[in-house]
Amino acid sequence: MDRRSFLTLGVTAGALSRTLLAQSAVPRDLLDDLVAANRILARQRVVDGMGHVSTRHPGRADHFLLARSVAPALVTADDILEYDSNADPVDARGRASYRERFIHSEIYRARPDVVAIVHSHSAAVIPFSVVPGATLMPISHMSGFIGDGAPVFEIRNAAGPNSDMLVRNRELGAALATSLGRHNIVLMRGHGSTVVGFNVRQAVYRAVYAELNARQQSEALRLGTPTYLTPGEAVESARANDGQQDRAWNLWKRAVTQKGLA
Repeated sequence: MDRRSFLTLGVTAGALSRTLLAQSAVPRDLLDDLVAANRILARQRVVDGMGHVSTRHPGRADHFLLARSVAPALVTADDILEYDSNADPVDARGRASYRERFIHSEIYRARPDVVAIVHSHSAAVIPFSVVPGATLMPISHMSGFIGDGAPVFEIRNAAGPNSDMLVRNRELGAALATSLGRHNIVLMRGHGSTVVGFNVRQAVYRAVYAELNARQQSEALRLGTPTYLTPGEAVESARANDGQQDRAWNLWKRAVTQKGLA
């Protein structure tokens, strides 16, 4: 990546020297992708001032990288912190962390195959989390990763009827991870969704297309009963899309590195 594009993401030579990049085995391109992921999700209207994306630490599989508590569109490399397996920052430098970082720590603990996670409150997805029987299903080949339907995490089962709906501790994070199971996405009743991937680019792709699929499914339901992908079609479509993920990623990244969010 050229210097101009890297600086567009909010990284200067001075800032870079203060980041974990200078202290640990985090490749520059991974840090760059994580910053871009935050910007892309904001541009695609999957996140707004809330929501977050993480990746496993490439040198320590039980640690992960996640921004400090800041709006995704404003994330720079100097905002990225390293967290341990209990979701405690290794060196917060006095900065606040996302309250729901336990979503990340507990899914990474439960799913060794997961390398990146996106949590969002994308608007079209939420209705499918609150209407019994209205399962989010893959309606097009672009959303094959949804599989045979997205499970729904009911926080009342773990936190009782009077919680603030936030996954704010390890116990609730573990309960969410259980609801996710082996799926690629889990909806969170009245809250949003969490998607997982084998790299940052895939997790971002899935978060974007989960929102698009929800919009398309809602529109189709207005017309009648949709024909959803079969389990076999979902598997094969997801496999085909995984091989093409950089086409979307490169387009989205170019928009945020060269033109900002306007």
